[in-house]
Amino acid sequence: MATKKTSSKNTKGQPQFEEFKLQGQELVKKIKELIKAGNIRRIIIKNEKDKVMMEIPVTVAVVGAVFAPVLAAVGALAALLNKCSIVVEKK
Repeated sequence: MATKKTSSKNTKGQPQFEEFKLQGQELVKKIKELIKAGNIRRIIIKNEKDKVMMEIPVTVAVVGAVFAPVLAAVGALAALLNKCSIVVEKK
């Protein structure tokens, strides 16, 4: 089950960040939900040691033909990760 932590910087022009901690098998489902929400700029996937494993700019992810290989890469990464976190940069 995903847990959520929000870090909000409400200064004009400053992005807001949300962090979700989840199990590897939940990763693809959560990425799909975040892309569908549509109000994000970037998705960062980190391992349990807080090392960045993948960074997805949403401008790339929203293009349907480009999104499929990105999602396949996220799925392969999810198979390797037991626990991970997703950091979402919102607009």
